[in-house]
Amino acid sequence: MSITDDATITPALAKQHNLTPGQVAEMFNVNPKTVARWATTGVLPSIRTPGGHRRFREADVVELLNR
Repeated sequence: MSITDDATITPALAKQHNLTPGQVAEMFNVNPKTVARWATTGVLPSIRTPGGHRRFREADVVELLNR
């Protein structure tokens, strides 16, 4: 299954480790707004909770960290 930008969280995705923008920002030492911008521009794929909040798959974040 492929994850597109702003996909809705399904039960399969919920089983994976998902990070908040704040958690990702801490990992990169940037502002959470920067993480949101990365999601908007496609640098970092994101998924949306039913409440509309962004979450980031841990695997995608680690891949970006290792670039």
